Amino acid sequence: MVIPENPFAHYTPRPLEIVDTTLREGQQTSLLHDYGKYFFPPEDKQEILQALILYGVKFVELFAPVVSPREAEDFEVLKAARDALIPQRGYTFLLAHVRAHPADVEAAIQAGFDGLNMYMGTSPQSRTYNHGKALDEIARRARSLLEDLRRNHPHLILRFSGEDAFRTPLDDLYRVYDEVAPLVDRLGMPDTVGVATPSQVSERVGALHARYPRTALETHFHNDRGFALLNALRAVQAGAQYVNTTVLGIGERSGITSLTALLFNLFVDGCYDHLEGYHLRASYPLNVLLADKLKTLVPFQEPVSLTNRTHTAGVHQGAVLRHASVYEAHPLELFGVSERDTLLGPLSGWNMIHYFLREIHYFDLDEATARRITRRFKAVVYEQTAEHSPAEVLLRLAEEEFNLRRRVETPPSQAPAIIQHWQVDAHPHTPSITVP
Repeated sequence: MVIPENPFAHYTPRPLEIVDTTLREGQQTSLLHDYGKYFFPPEDKQEILQALILYGVKFVELFAPVVSPREAEDFEVLKAARDALIPQRGYTFLLAHVRAHPADVEAAIQAGFDGLNMYMGTSPQSRTYNHGKALDEIARRARSLLEDLRRNHPHLILRFSGEDAFRTPLDDLYRVYDEVAPLVDRLGMPDTVGVATPSQVSERVGALHARYPRTALETHFHNDRGFALLNALRAVQAGAQYVNTTVLGIGERSGITSLTALLFNLFVDGCYDHLEGYHLRASYPLNVLLADKLKTLVPFQEPVSLTNRTHTAGVHQGAVLRHASVYEAHPLELFGVSERDTLLGPLSGWNMIHYFLREIHYFDLDEATARRITRRFKAVVYEQTAEHSPAEVLLRLAEEEFNLRRRVETPPSQAPAIIQHWQVDAHPHTPSITVP
């Protein structure tokens, strides 16, 4: 496959372009330190990048080579992995996260990045306690650097962001952006410390969209207040075309917007044009992949997760046995969550007990017996230690106290210890049993 000299000139951006920064922002998560891993090794980075490309992400942000020799070396591995997928998935743009500093910029150009995600702090806090430069100096430096890049490297994709944009007064942001807007492909609006609210996002995105109608807007929302997903959705509604995400929302402090959570909510809201080109059924496998790299589970707060199809309360379990739609409102099977869990435990009702004993373990019992067993089960299950699962307690009661007999004997090697999983077939609310 022949790659054009300037791939971006031949690319038409979609209504929503994800700029995924799992391999930059995501590496700043404290979760890596929790397990003594500290960074993603190159084989993990390669697998994550390949998964993102297959998912449909066209813009991937990486550390600048000046961060460390290891990051510079790993970029060569990632570039080769990207190139290998071009015949299958087309071109994916690799972007360097760089300070508005000549050394950062030059290193990224020499390495062969497709674009530069340039930033410089514009808030009063950044100007006072970080780099110490006034607004006019920031604007002058940024414009000079960008003019040089446009003159000598016209093929580069350029973004400029006023770091901590939501703590930067709008007039101050205009003073800088008025100078650089004609020179960049995108203007960034990072909520660097997670202070923005959805209403503020709507107002500010709308204001910048009106002032710079020919320049695409990119957003980056931190989750310090728990608003990262809400803010990203509001930004898209207000006209932002590019959104920074990470898989599972991992990142500095409380992280940023989750990639799959954003696309899932856009789907639920009916914004189908914003989902063009994304392989939604790979959402849950992508989440599981990253969770495995972090040696953890997909977080319970993540919408695209098995947790969102897990039921523990007796009323819920009984209803789901009849029709899953009673307690499942969203088509998670379209996002790769192909199972659901019902957890047998102290909260389970007689419906679940009856189903578990009769349909899974083939005991011959009627509903009245199931109700009696349930009362006994609830009386003793709280007394058990962690060595014995609720399923083991229930089976012992059925056989030893209630003298139940199996209708069909199942070889012990084939009988599951706990039956919780249902495969979802073509009809989203028709469960069928999966027996290992």
